[in-house]
Amino acid sequence: MEVTRLADALPYEAAKHHGIVALRLHGGEQTNAERMVVGLSHFLPGGGADESSSTAERVYVVVEGQITVTTGDGPVVLGPMDSCLIPPGETRSVQNATNRSASMLVIVVP
Repeated sequence: MEVTRLADALPYEAAKHHGIVALRLHGGEQTNAERMVVGLSHFLPGGGADESSSTAERVYVVVEGQITVTTGDGPVVLGPMDSCLIPPGETRSVQNATNRSASMLVIVVP
């Protein structure tokens, strides 16, 4: 078993993101996870991710606050413990449209 304590999570730069702090919990250079990467993103008010798509499957789980995820189907507001699946190739953007910080787990399966 590999344990990542929050105090030991490594920060990383997330492409096309602004107003966030991203921490790697598993995968990448943090642990030996081979089939997924798990991150914890803290979004400041107004922070988010610009519109983009990816070849990876993603699951977003809002832990605290509210996050708006917008796809071709329109915007959806997710609150604590709400989640969504972004399939490979789907274009999406993410925004914290509130005046409170928000936190979201990001699970990526390349």
